[in-house]
Amino acid sequence: MQIPVVSDTGPVLDAEVFGEGEPLLLIGGMSAHRGMWTDELLDELTPHFSVAVYDHRGIGASSRAEGPFTIADLADDARGILDGLDWDSAHVLGTSMGGMIAQELALAAPDRVRSLVLGCTTAGGPGAIGAPGAIRLVEAISSRDATRVARTAFEVNLSPGYTAHTGAFDRFVSMSTQRRVPSAVVAWQAGACAGHDTRDRIGSLTMPTAVIHGDVDEVIAVAEGERLADLIPQATLTRWAGVGHMFWWERPGDTAEVVRKIARENPSGR
Repeated sequence: MQIPVVSDTGPVLDAEVFGEGEPLLLIGGMSAHRGMWTDELLDELTPHFSVAVYDHRGIGASSRAEGPFTIADLADDARGILDGLDWDSAHVLGTSMGGMIAQELALAAPDRVRSLVLGCTTAGGPGAIGAPGAIRLVEAISSRDATRVARTAFEVNLSPGYTAHTGAFDRFVSMSTQRRVPSAVVAWQAGACAGHDTRDRIGSLTMPTAVIHGDVDEVIAVAEGERLADLIPQATLTRWAGVGHMFWWERPGDTAEVVRKIARENPSGR
């Protein structure tokens, strides 16, 4: 079911809901559209959850982004999705930039977040997003060479083991280009990520929380996931050997199991 959702901050966000069950909001990362969650992950989640996915402001058919914004602004957008769907609260999975947004959502409106899964992300601060892959990707984007950008994004977001599969690059390019992702919006997203810092606040979270990170992540180093888990009281850390940044592409079934497990700790948001 495709739904245009008006957030309190103004943008009309293009969202879809799949499945039946407890509400689950997926928050995507920088330069991603909602199709990047993949059918494989949704097939694992929809027997258990009513899953909402959406495109950030400026992406796909969502409203234009009118200028620079912050992670907190994007968290307001995420809360607008919950409001627009009449969900009092939901389980939340956020990856990369989406994990930063999920942190701000949980801090600003903890009563709206039943459980929290933070994937391939960071609490921010100096040097948090300085991994070699992130630098390579920024350089590729600056070149304005679409072929170089596609190849670099593929190589830094997925593990060598995954990228070696026949047809993997063609699938990545086909999926990543399904919806409009303007370069100006990606630049504003990058600026928002650079300003993200929850280090002094994240310890106040009390909802069940899981952190997932692949140990060959070239975009946000696994040490950032470990630090994030240490900062959140009673958070669990799942670290996967040989897995890259977009871990849900490589381990969809295991990703869904982490979400299901943490959701069982607080099914109704009590």
